[in-house]
Parts: sequence; C-alpha cells; structure tokens
Amino acid sequence: MNLDRFLGQVDSAVSARQLTDSAAANIRRWLTEPKYAAYAAQVAAHITAGKWQALDDAFWTVIPFGTGGRRGPMYPIGSNAINDRTIGESAQGLADYVRAIRGATPSPQPSAPSRRPSCAIAYDTRHNSRHFAELCAGILAANGFTVYFLDGFRSTPELSFLVRHQACDCGIMVTASHNPPSDNAVKVYWSTGGQIIPPHDRGIIERVMAVDQVQQLDFQVAVATGKVILCGDEIDRAFIAEVAGQACPGPRELKILYSPLHGVGEFAAVPALVADGFTDIEIFDLHREPSGDFPNVPGNVSNPENTAVFDAIIARGQEIGADLALATDPDCDRMGAAAPRTKDRAGPWTTFNGNQLAALLTDFVCEQRKKAGRLTNEHFLVSTFVTTPLIRRIGDSFGVRTMDRVHVGFKWIAEQIDRQGADKFLLGVEESHGLLIGQYVRDKDGAAACMLMAELAAAVKARKQTLVDRLESLYWQHGYHAERQVSIFMTGMAGMQRMQSLMQLLRSSPPASLGGLAVSGVRDYQELEPRGDMVILDLAAEGHFVAVRPSGTEPKVKFYLFGFVPAEQLHLLDIAQQETAERLDLIEADVRSLADSV
Repeated sequence: MNLDRFLGQVDSAVSARQLTDSAAANIRRWLTEPKYAAYAAQVAAHITAGKWQALDDAFWTVIPFGTGGRRGPMYPIGSNAINDRTIGESAQGLADYVRAIRGATPSPQPSAPSRRPSCAIAYDTRHNSRHFAELCAGILAANGFTVYFLDGFRSTPELSFLVRHQACDCGIMVTASHNPPSDNAVKVYWSTGGQIIPPHDRGIIERVMAVDQVQQLDFQVAVATGKVILCGDEIDRAFIAEVAGQACPGPRELKILYSPLHGVGEFAAVPALVADGFTDIEIFDLHREPSGDFPNVPGNVSNPENTAVFDAIIARGQEIGADLALATDPDCDRMGAAAPRTKDRAGPWTTFNGNQLAALLTDFVCEQRKKAGRLTNEHFLVSTFVTTPLIRRIGDSFGVRTMDRVHVGFKWIAEQIDRQGADKFLLGVEESHGLLIGQYVRDKDGAAACMLMAELAAAVKARKQTLVDRLESLYWQHGYHAERQVSIFMTGMAGMQRMQSLMQLLRSSPPASLGGLAVSGVRDYQELEPRGDMVILDLAAEGHFVAVRPSGTEPKVKFYLFGFVPAEQLHLLDIAQQETAERLDLIEADVRSLADSV
C-alpha cells in the first residue's frame, strides 16, 4: 500500500473541503497506527473510490459513551461508527477497568482462591447483534472472565437480571433500543445490574480510549473450554418468576393485542402476561417476525413513543374487539399502550403517551399497595426532571415520598433504589415509556410494564370504566397536566457545534418570554445539583416550564414543554385541554425559532 499517496489524497480532500480536519486526523491514525492495521486496506479503498462523505461521517469524531453506552450507525470502518474495532475497544476497556478495580479491592478472605471476574452478555434482534455479542464474549473470555451468555434473542431487563442473578462484575447488552435499523450499540452494566454511573463511567471511558491491542478468543473455543457459559431456559424461568412476583391481585378478564415491534418482546412480555393469569392474548402478526429491518412499522423505527406505530395495531384491535393494545420496543425495556376511548371497542381509540402511562401506573401501584396494607410514608417513587409533575402529586396524595430531581436516563432512577433503600422502593417511571418495579433488575422492564398495564385495564373494565375515564379522574383530582416533547436533529460536527451554541445561549442570554409567558427563572444544571447538561426555563404561569437537553443517544436537542391547570381552576376538561394545547403550540413555535437562530 502506497501510504504516502493515500495520506496525500487525504490532505488534498481537506484542502478541497471534502473532509473536516478532525476526520482527516482520525483517518491518518487508522492508516498508520499498528492497532488499526486490520482496517487500513478498507480505509484506503474508500479513499481510492473518493467516498469522502462516508469517510467524514465515519471519522469526524470518536464515538462517545452516551446515556447508556456506545450507540450509532453501523459501518465497517471508522472511529465514529459501530464496528468490530469500536465494539472491541469498548469490551477491552471494560475488561481492563474491571480487572483494575478488582485488583485494588482487598479480598475479605485473602487466603481463599480469587474468583474469576465475570460478565453477562445478551443481544436483541438487530443486524449484527449476535456477531457483536460473540465478539464481546470472546474478548472478555480472553481477558480471564467467565462469561454468562444468553443464547438467543433476549430483553435488556433480562440482561440486568442475569447480572444480579449470577453476581457478575459487569454486563453488556447489544442493542440500539428504538433507533433506526442502521444503528446498533453496546449498553454497559455494572454489578448492581444498572447501567454505569460515576465514577465507573469515567473510569471505563478512560480505559476504552487508551486501548491499544484488543485481546480476543474465538467464541466457539471459549464455549468449548467453559470460559463462556451458554444460558437459556433456566434464566428465562427465573426472570419471569420475578416479574410475575410484582403482580397485583384482581380480575384478569381482558382481551389483549400485543406487538413486539419485530423485537424480543414475545419472549419476555407474553410469558409475563401468561404467568400473571392473562389468557386471551393475540400477538399482532404484522410485527411478530424478529427482524432488524423492522419492516412493518412507520419509517422502520420501532419506537412505542411514536403514535403512528399503533395505527395498524389499533385497526386490528377494533376488528377483534380488544380491550387493550400493548407494544414494546425491540429490546423490550419500554412499553406503549392504546385502548378504546369508550366501552365500544370498535369505536375510536386513544394512544397514551409516556407521561400518561407513568401517571396511570403510579396511581395503580400505590392504590394496590394501600389496599394490601403495604404502603407507608417511608415508601418512595422515582421519576426524572422531565417526567410529568403529576407523579409527585399522586405520591403526595398517598403519603409517599417522590424523588423527582433525577436526570434523564434510567441508570439514575436505578441509582436511587440503592441510595434510598430498596426495601421501600415502589416504582420508577420516566416520560419515555420506561417503568421499573421490584428489586430483581436495575433497569426499566417492558415485560413488567405490560403486566401492570393489563392488570389496570382489567380492573377498570370490571368497574365498567375505561382507561380514559381513569386518566381523567386523575386530572380532576390533581389538575390537568399536559406535556410535549420537541426534538430537533443537529447532525455531524456542525450539528454538535450548534447544540453547544444553543445551550450556551440559554445559559447566557435566555429568551425574555416563550409562548407569550415571561421567563421567570433559569435553572442551569451545570451549576446546580445534580449536575448535568440541562437548562430549565420557568415560565410566569403555575406549572409551565421548558427543559432543554442534548440527547445522550442521538444527535438531537430535546425540548420538554410542560403545561398545567390546577384542579380548583378546572371547569370543563375539554376546554382546559384545548387552551393548554394552544399555549404549548405557541411555546413550541418559539423554541423552534430559538433553535433555528444558532
């Protein structure tokens, strides 16, 4: 390979503005450094073919650890892509960090032989998920780990369960959750079963960035020599038993339509529903095939937050007279739901957003615990800064504590369980359709969420009510709450710079008003506790505010808009809904203009 010629072409591409300086620097490293030797020929082939845009996209930065790990588009080469090298660095860095931590921690029994470090690994239905899972397993095994490998498609919460069940030092889940089919990722878990948090996140990132050579053992050899232990039915049974252990008593007469959205949910949510006594379950055939292409969902994005995902499901629900439609994302850690608006199951339906689901299930779990005589003022709920304040109002009405000064990312909710005391933990919820209950996992669980939602739907059906009736009763009791999320994509290096400029603008020169309401205060969580890259703009009307944060998993900025009408000011719910929606429309227009200005 004529290295000088390729390096010269890279320099020329920079001069012609076909490549950014940062991309060129990373390309030079992949061409010249021995640790990237296996990929140099592919990089050179791209240069020869003049694939400058593909090279710039793949190399303009080093793919970071975000909210849950490393996530992004798959591409065979590149520091800013998911490929064998970036996944391999992640696994090797994790192994290096765990071994360093174990070596720095004295054994309680110095004379006893030390146990090998261990790691749990699972994967979902995405393209290359099995390949990346085997790659990680071979790397951990080569580094002296015992690997517990879930052999077949499994949910993210089952991975969290396996970490705890086998007392592993860490865990890896290969999934990109609800991202497009082009993407994949590794989510990294600590011994708690929760995703990594400080100080371990920083320690692992430092080790990942310092990786030179990746140690690797062939997966089949690792299995044959007992370094990788294949796990299956026995873990599934134990996991489902724990999910079913969170069940609430009550009626089970309910016709359920369930969609796995081409993911793993049929192997987690459906067994949980059956274990809880639900028998009338139809799996939506169009979404049943496990497929990384997600072929039969709008835009090929299996995200239960997107109401369009439910259009075809609702049509089938109306046809068969279903009482409830449920869907989980590809790795089955988040749940979406829709139900008839009235008792006419062939009539119009409603798709619930994440805040509405959180409120309904928080009220349901608190009510059931109170009925059972198992609710005290020491029990606590956990939600995030950007989840509906209705959660706190419900918690207050039941006399329980609510921890809602928590940043986005379920790892922070999971952290609160151990910080506040797991025995008094009731429920953790977030606006993006996540729910956590019990002590068997430390991450959100779509199977448990489906089970609880079915129990609630069966309970209101037995009372001859609807889920819409139940939600409206919460509004009448606690005030009308409306929330809206606005996501603005800012891709590439230019997008990253725009995001930084926007956040700086909000901190230094916030707008005087939004939607006709004066901005009465600015909460900058780079300066406040708990620290994070988020700004909250409080508006001059009770319960109205806007939270702004860059996404930890996608190249976008998220605006969370909140509106509120106190219960004592409610006269007609329809009017309150309309007026609040109009106000949020004005606020949305202003935040979009603000984002366009940078």
